[in-house]
Amino acid sequence: MSNANTSAAEPGTPWRQDASVIGLVGLAHASSHFGHLILPLLFPVFIQEFGFSYSELGLLMTVFFAVSGLGQASSGFLVDKVGARPLLFLSLAMFGAACLLASVAHSYAALVGVAALAGAANAPFHPIDFTILNQRVSSPRLGYAFSAHGLTGNLGWAAAPVFFAGLGALWGWRQAYVAAALLYAGVLGLLIVKRAHLKTIVVARNPQTDTGHAMAFMKLPVVWWCFGFFFLSTMTLAVVQSFAVSILKAMHGVSFEAATYTITAYMLAGAMGVFVGGFVAARSVQSDRVVAGAMAVGAVLLAVCGTGWLSATATMVVLAATGFAVGIGGPSRDMMIKKATPQGATGRVYGLVYSGLDTGFALSPLLFGAFMDRGWYSATLLGAAALLLLSVGAALGVGRRTTRSVA
Repeated sequence: MSNANTSAAEPGTPWRQDASVIGLVGLAHASSHFGHLILPLLFPVFIQEFGFSYSELGLLMTVFFAVSGLGQASSGFLVDKVGARPLLFLSLAMFGAACLLASVAHSYAALVGVAALAGAANAPFHPIDFTILNQRVSSPRLGYAFSAHGLTGNLGWAAAPVFFAGLGALWGWRQAYVAAALLYAGVLGLLIVKRAHLKTIVVARNPQTDTGHAMAFMKLPVVWWCFGFFFLSTMTLAVVQSFAVSILKAMHGVSFEAATYTITAYMLAGAMGVFVGGFVAARSVQSDRVVAGAMAVGAVLLAVCGTGWLSATATMVVLAATGFAVGIGGPSRDMMIKKATPQGATGRVYGLVYSGLDTGFALSPLLFGAFMDRGWYSATLLGAAALLLLSVGAALGVGRRTTRSVA
């Protein structure tokens, strides 16, 4: 197995050209992460307006990420076959359509439809992003490209609470969804104008001889260890995104606005961590250990929040610090996956591995939604911390198996 996927860009590629690719892919990535939160940020509103339970709302996110996970695992093959750019444009259009549907939703069934459509839109993004970055960015700058990719994802998460809280208070939540649809239309328009930077090379394959080869990567244990890492670490993130606002309100009496902005602080701190982590990833040869250390620190900080020992303000500060710790491991995580990726299988491997992310997002709201309905707020945070700690072992497992395969 090759330990790296060769970049199509030459090492001497001008910085401006690489920066254009990184910026456009980053904008697309931010848009996909923004889409993760179009439903959970409105959970308190849906409870008040429609009377839904936490378990029902958690099921919406399960639908979103179940559809996304199934689609992501298969879309990697499609990206490798037809190229990344067409699927990117389609995904952005579908996110805009999901926001329009949400703006007119009057029932639980309609919101399930929003979750399914947005999940389908989200599915191809990671295979798309990493295929473009690996092909269009020169090898010496890939570590920084992965850092920027993770940073923009966090910024997308950070922008969503401010966007919906601000516009929702000003115009109402339905109008906020219309504004979100217009935002997606604007991003799509810009990427179409700059489409030359997003073109990828499709490797011609012989279907009679390449069928078995195309699936060979699934036999590699390291790929499934990568999947396990994403599954465990993402279950923790899903708790923060879906329930942290409600937990802060229940445990500490924090207002909805303050709790929502805490999620923004978590995401911004995560973005800062990713920025720092980019320099760490560019200089470290042991990506798995960097990831493991970052996740371990994040798990400890989240567990401290779950004990209830801290004041409301201290809990919000430590929760934000958790985002910074986890963010540091982001670029090294992507380098860790790159090292485990066979030559010519970027889309397929990233599709399968990142479907672990969707699987974690799908199952976590179901499990911890039941905790929340029982008032187990502290146990929800402590359980999330325990899962993040388990991901440390998965990261080290990836490192051991990658080293062994290269040797």
